[in-house]
Amino acid sequence: MFLYHVLSIQGICKLCSEVNFWLNFVGYAKRRKRRSGPLTVQKKKRRILPFVPSEDPAQRLKQMASLASALTALNIEFSDNLTYLPGMAPRSANEASLESGGMQALTKEDTGTMEHCKAMCKRGECPPFVVVFDSWEGYTVEADGPIKDMTFIAEYTGDVDYLKNREHDDCDSMMTLLLPSESAHNLVICADKRGNIARFISGINNHTQEGKKKLNCKCLRYRVNGESRVFLVTTRDIAKGERLYYNYNGYEDEYPTHHFV
Repeated sequence: MFLYHVLSIQGICKLCSEVNFWLNFVGYAKRRKRRSGPLTVQKKKRRILPFVPSEDPAQRLKQMASLASALTALNIEFSDNLTYLPGMAPRSANEASLESGGMQALTKEDTGTMEHCKAMCKRGECPPFVVVFDSWEGYTVEADGPIKDMTFIAEYTGDVDYLKNREHDDCDSMMTLLLPSESAHNLVICADKRGNIARFISGINNHTQEGKKKLNCKCLRYRVNGESRVFLVTTRDIAKGERLYYNYNGYEDEYPTHHFV
């Protein structure tokens, strides 16, 4: 009888041990499952906003006239698209897949925003900016109304050429378009003959704190239908009358800005 009692106790103990083992295993598995998630919350990518044209047709006319006057004064033809000309880089050279390190693709939502803004411009509903001549800085761009953060300003347009063809060029409005592994294939946008309002936006002196404080927009390069494109967007809310500035050395620290105001 005593032996039976001992065996029963041993059986119960063995059963308890097995139960505890499985309970501990399940608890461990649950803890492992909880820890398998990301340790940090991914920041949601911000969408680009379309610009809001001025409601007053007369005000929009004044805005377009200011751009037309500046382009005429510099003998520049208005163009809202990239231009490929004989003797310069062919369109086939603008292949975003060649970018060293890769290039981010423009999302479907942002593509829709760009197309919407382009359509508004064709209807004469231009972005609310005016081109103003400054005796110190030359032609500049000012907001003609309040602009929200991450608002589309314009695409940087002009003639596409190889950087090697422009190394000794006196053009002061060149924008990096493509940076392949082979530097001989580097592409730039030259807005000395053709361009839009983007070529008049001022650069900051990125060697001084005062210059950096002026920064209120930036250029972004995206892969669009396999090609590289450059867009300018605001980086904070901008008040009416505020001048637009971005960093000319956003991708390469080669543009001299020490003399900038």
